[in-house]
Amino acid sequence: MNQPQQVLADLLSQTSSIVWGPAMLLLIGGTGLWLTLRLGLMPLRRLGFGFRQLFSGSRGEGTIAGYAALATAMAATVGTGNIAGVATAIYMGGPGALVWMWLIALVGITTKYSEAVLAVHFRQQDSHGQFIGGPMYYIRNGLGPRFRWLATLFALFGMLAGFGIGNGVQAHSVADGLHDTFGLDTTITGLVMAVMVALVILGGIKRIAHVATALVPLMAVAYLLCGLIVLADHAAALPAALARCFSDAFTGSAAGGGFAGATVWAAIRFGIARGIFSNEAGLGSTPIAHASATTDHPCRQGSIAMLGTFIDTIIICSVTGLAIVVTGAFESGQSGAPLSALAFSATFGSAGQTIVVIGLAIFAFTTLLGWSLYGERCAQYLFGERAVLPFRLCWILMVPIGAVSSLSLIWDLADILNALMAVPNLIALLILSPLVAKLTKEFFAREKA
Repeated sequence: MNQPQQVLADLLSQTSSIVWGPAMLLLIGGTGLWLTLRLGLMPLRRLGFGFRQLFSGSRGEGTIAGYAALATAMAATVGTGNIAGVATAIYMGGPGALVWMWLIALVGITTKYSEAVLAVHFRQQDSHGQFIGGPMYYIRNGLGPRFRWLATLFALFGMLAGFGIGNGVQAHSVADGLHDTFGLDTTITGLVMAVMVALVILGGIKRIAHVATALVPLMAVAYLLCGLIVLADHAAALPAALARCFSDAFTGSAAGGGFAGATVWAAIRFGIARGIFSNEAGLGSTPIAHASATTDHPCRQGSIAMLGTFIDTIIICSVTGLAIVVTGAFESGQSGAPLSALAFSATFGSAGQTIVVIGLAIFAFTTLLGWSLYGERCAQYLFGERAVLPFRLCWILMVPIGAVSSLSLIWDLADILNALMAVPNLIALLILSPLVAKLTKEFFAREKA
């Protein structure tokens, strides 16, 4: 890395540390906790109801089916965060970071529910009859004209964030993983991915939803099965690994092997930051997909939307994290995807790296698709429908660029943009929380009757 790049890398790293400091973590965690208490723990108590709605079929108006909206949202959330992100959190914050990922996910379930409820409630139709929505619409339509500037800020940050978290990070992770494992040239990988992405996103939300519905369940189940095999192979060490996670979450991690140790603050910071990077609760991204769902009530789709955080973090991230801890791989000094690969290799041998790299490639590819929709909707809000095709072309062109860029620069930039888009969304969630509570109370009273 030359001197200008190093200066930029240091600046981005310092900025990321500031924006993801105590204030941001308190805002995200506090908003989720407030919403959870405001709704009387309803989303946590109604997970079973959410799964029933998922499999009961869609009703009402919308552009895509309710389950397809969840698949599209899951396509965007289930990505490098579930493999590389979890591993990075444990490398930087120790095994205790996994517990903080769980805690932020528990309140994040309610955050995700609230986001989707507001997105559906305040959505509108474009000139093609498609239902569109998201934080920019519930900020503008829910908070009134005085907050139009806040909606614009969210859309601007969301559009830019997509090129970091949803494009550059994903493309680089795939290209880097395939290069290390199979020796594939990163430039060629980037170009091939760009062509594959173009074939899908140029067809719009319905084609994205179709591909996501086919790929997401398949890839998630296959990866989970491999992870569960690793845990079963090390079942005797699982109780001690869980005890280590909970102990380190509140006391810090001692150094061991190639692991340098971590403070409690490191566990909190990296656990929460990587947890949010993975499930996106509070960022305001996933409600953009759920706003297009076919549904007869905002709370019905909200009940489906909240399953995304549960599946992404409580299930998928947990399997990755526990595999890393139970095998002792976290003491190797490795980080990111190579650390996850090392954990899987403890059971599968040399095939472990192949499993992780293939899983990472598919996860990241679907994230490229899902986040293209989010960025497109933000661009459409800012510049009108004429911006849709230029945005899609820019998105496609960014894929090969991200594939050959510096990973450290992209990760830090993604963290910064995540924080910037989260703030307007969290402000809106706090102000509109009485409306979410009102809609929720009315809906479940009707369902009970």
